[in-house]
Amino acid sequence: MPENRSSSPRTRTPGQWSFTRWVTLGHLEALEVHHPLFSATLVLQGAHLVRFAPADETDWLWLSPTARFEPGRAIRGGIPLCWPWFGDPSRNPPAVRRHALTHDAHGFARTALWALADVRESAHEVEISLSLNANQDFADLWAGRALALATFRFSVRGVELALTTTNLSEHPLAFSQALHTYLPTADITRTRILGLGHSQYIDTLDDWSEHTQYGPVYFTGETDRIYESAEPLQVVTPGRTRTLTAVGSDSTVVWNPGPEKAARLSDFPDSAWKTMLCVETANAGGDYRVLNKGQSHTLGVLIGRK
Repeated sequence: MPENRSSSPRTRTPGQWSFTRWVTLGHLEALEVHHPLFSATLVLQGAHLVRFAPADETDWLWLSPTARFEPGRAIRGGIPLCWPWFGDPSRNPPAVRRHALTHDAHGFARTALWALADVRESAHEVEISLSLNANQDFADLWAGRALALATFRFSVRGVELALTTTNLSEHPLAFSQALHTYLPTADITRTRILGLGHSQYIDTLDDWSEHTQYGPVYFTGETDRIYESAEPLQVVTPGRTRTLTAVGSDSTVVWNPGPEKAARLSDFPDSAWKTMLCVETANAGGDYRVLNKGQSHTLGVLIGRK
């Protein structure tokens, strides 16, 4: 199991918080928000949002019923942050691949311990920021230096997540990333995604070949695609529609493990593929980003109602 690491200590001072409190989930520390208009749970390991719901509504995110909250273990569900590379390092462009010093998928941020940077509350929203200083503590995993700042803004309209990367090294920094959003559905076969029509995509299950999407995206089995698109999306499931509006992204990943892969996944019930999907706001494939010294880039998504 990988070691849980952080480059700076976590801030514990609660200040004058009215709606936010410290809690423990399994063996991990988290921030729990109980606002009259909404609730949310944010785990410090990975800056991982595992729950968000407006008052009197069910969870807008999907979390595996067998998810485990353990140091160094990625949490199955919610919104994992894949950073500073997305997917298999060997499948990334050479400029990104050169910085990855491990074969582990999706980078190290999702199992690292992030530091609390700020909590702001009002009558209408709560904003929480967590930071990760990827310095020499991660030198055996990554040949780079950067500061990652994850800001979560909760309101009755929805949840907004912004991940800002600042290059702290003397040299250009190439990286890929994704906000790996898990969404629930009552039936994956009656679920569709609107907004990707006429987009080009890479089908990773078809030898990474390129295709064109015609009409909505439907699910008939295992799906793993990287779309070249920055358009607002609608995820239509039985009984509800969610909108995803991205910033700083020209790529979208659509994923569902299907029955065979689901049976091989950890912390994932065999039949769970029927009730979830992932729509990931990304900088993946050819949409990777390069920052010069001191430059920053923000990847963000607003998950809202139709």
